[in-house]
Amino acid sequence: MNDAQRSLLDLLDLLALERIEQDIFRGESRASVVPRVFGGQVAAQALVAAGRTVPADRPPHSLHAYFLRPGDPGAPIVYTVDRIRDGRSFTTRRVVAVQHGQPIFHLSASFQTQEEGLEHQEPMPPAPDPLTLPTPAEILPRHAGRFLTPAVADRLLEARAAIDLRYVDEPPYATVGEVREPRSQVWFRTNGDLDKALADGAGCSDTVTRPLLDICLVTYVSDMTLLDSILLAHGRGGWAVGDVVGASLDHAMWFHRPLRADDWLLYDQESPTAQAGRGLGKGRIFTAEGQLAVSVIQEGVIRVPRD
Repeated sequence: MNDAQRSLLDLLDLLALERIEQDIFRGESRASVVPRVFGGQVAAQALVAAGRTVPADRPPHSLHAYFLRPGDPGAPIVYTVDRIRDGRSFTTRRVVAVQHGQPIFHLSASFQTQEEGLEHQEPMPPAPDPLTLPTPAEILPRHAGRFLTPAVADRLLEARAAIDLRYVDEPPYATVGEVREPRSQVWFRTNGDLDKALADGAGCSDTVTRPLLDICLVTYVSDMTLLDSILLAHGRGGWAVGDVVGASLDHAMWFHRPLRADDWLLYDQESPTAQAGRGLGKGRIFTAEGQLAVSVIQEGVIRVPRD
């Protein structure tokens, strides 16, 4: 088994929550590139917990979440699901994630039976072929020792090993001091063979439907780069180079059309504003065929460390 497949299996195991009561689940954590649980992990696990209490023919169409406290990567997380409503077309769930007796994360998610309706979308913005862009394994060593320490570059590479994430332009940590337009694009897909992993009985294969899994994997990735555009507007490199302190505050996603997490997806991101120690990031996720699949909005803490 190659390293990419092993990393993908580790990520799928992370989404394989243990049911400890009817609507109570327990998830494991793992070390992140910062000394707290990665926000995308908590959001994805919470959505898995909610989805496991909903009929399989109702995929999620939206989520709204708040990050309340830093998660401890050395401790499991308990997810309690409240069955708020089961309607004829829509199902609503609320999830509270708890560690050490305190809530660290709240999520509300809505699920819908598939139906036909009016349809339009914004066009997909231009972007180069993802296969022409450098891989993380190519781009991170290029900048190690310049703005990134080699140790941080290695941690970034390890943390994102399950995801093939390719920047269209240079990432913030590569252009510290250069003020750029507050826009960023990345292509991403899962690393390794997702179909094979599920066929071989990967951790979550018997508890999560494929449509729900694809959405949860995209939820996981959605928190990786959304605040980059804020950094670009100020020539900052982010936590990786230590010139800002940041953390996600809240996160909202709307799932418009079906997608597959193992196909290339374009994440088009921008920041309309930053102020008062906070910044706003907006994102649109398109399939390679040009369909608008997901809209994302997140606000985060963005503070400049004091000397």
